[in-house]
Amino acid sequence: MAASQHLRVQTKADGYGPMIDKNQTFRSITEQISSIVVRQRPPLMWYIGTGLSFILVLILMGAVTYLLLRGIGIWGVNVPVAWGFAITNFVWWIGIGHAGTLISAILLLLAQHWRNSINRFAEAMTLFAVICAGLFPLLHLGRPWMFYYLIPYPATMGTWPQFRSPLVWDIFAVSTYLTVSLVFWYIGLIPDMATVRDRAPKRWQQIIFGILCFGWRGSSYHWKRYEMTYLLLAGLATPLVLSVHTVVSFDFTISILPGWHSTFFPPYFVAGAIYSGFAMVLMLAIPIRAIYHLEDVITPRHINNCARLMLVTGIIVLYSYVMETFIAWYSGDPYEWAMMKFRMFGPYGWVYWVLVVFNLAIPQLVWLRRIRRNNIALFLISMSVLVGMWLERFVIVIQSLSQDFLPSSWGIYRPTIWDWAVLFGTVGLFTFLMLLFLRLLPMISMSEVRRMLPAAEVHLEPEREKAARLVEAGQEEVPSS
Repeated sequence: MAASQHLRVQTKADGYGPMIDKNQTFRSITEQISSIVVRQRPPLMWYIGTGLSFILVLILMGAVTYLLLRGIGIWGVNVPVAWGFAITNFVWWIGIGHAGTLISAILLLLAQHWRNSINRFAEAMTLFAVICAGLFPLLHLGRPWMFYYLIPYPATMGTWPQFRSPLVWDIFAVSTYLTVSLVFWYIGLIPDMATVRDRAPKRWQQIIFGILCFGWRGSSYHWKRYEMTYLLLAGLATPLVLSVHTVVSFDFTISILPGWHSTFFPPYFVAGAIYSGFAMVLMLAIPIRAIYHLEDVITPRHINNCARLMLVTGIIVLYSYVMETFIAWYSGDPYEWAMMKFRMFGPYGWVYWVLVVFNLAIPQLVWLRRIRRNNIALFLISMSVLVGMWLERFVIVIQSLSQDFLPSSWGIYRPTIWDWAVLFGTVGLFTFLMLLFLRLLPMISMSEVRRMLPAAEVHLEPEREKAARLVEAGQEEVPSS
């Protein structure tokens, strides 16, 4: 109890205040968050964002339709650069989803209570990012309607996937990541959907949320099983933070191509993924906090913690860039060193130096406390990180393919309008799905935020002891007091 009280005490030394405003109560938390779903009309910015993002979704649908009719030749891919924007975007979107799993699962296991105000939309961010990422390998197949050949199923004709193909590894990694993240996200939603069910003014809302919450009644038995399941899923989801992007990095490392064939890629990719993921969390948390007036729930402490974690992972990425260059030089391999010089001073050299500025130089401003307190500055820095991480994927995927061992197979990749349409279309799809989530479901975990209030300490330990006694006695349906 003393440790949890210490977590909620306002710390005046750092000037960031408590994790939740001390004037909040159980009732005010419940009313503030649930009313966004069932009572309040969306703010004007929600309508503007939904309209603009839906236009991008229509562009995506048009680009994909034309792609299915004409084939991937409408993209800028050619003989040496067989992987273009599609795989670049795939790796980028997978990386963005990593912070959601880290915040929701790893910080839960580490008992970091500041996660409670941001974990819900961070988990949703993971789901929508993985959905956007999963589109690109399928579209890159050329014949996406034949995707089922990548899945091990009982084939009458005896055809099975080529398990040595990285594409098959991606199918397993992405599907596992999506499934576990979806189950973990939905389990966390159940108590809050029951709260919304009980406070919904309209009958159809009560019916829908009543179905979605699986008959949750808030009994001691329900809470006992819920906490156990939530903790087990967190333990299951934690290895995914390392495994998924490690598998994605294997797409490159198993080749013998200069710039790819390196054992350094797995930790390099994981660090970059978490880096871009926290940048996206900040880009979501800052406008959500301002537009929905959630300053008492998403406090400066949450923004500061995310900014610091982004800075830490950014330093790891900086170290990775230095080591990648050092290894290319120290290895004595002329092809590796030629590839590194090609990245810096070749036709795409300007891309490399822009990503260094966006990815490494600008984020160092986060060291300054006044920058961490300035939400507009943090928003712009986070945007620069996302742009820089996309450019990093562009450099890794496209530049390494542009210059191979044989000069006769060298070539330059030039993206077409359809490449850009699919990229910005998936950005619109991600934004559109996120805005629908903010409107239709509780964006912040009410049940977890309420536990951070000082009043929760009075009931928390006795309630857990009572739940344990009831479960041991087999009394499953006795409601909690």
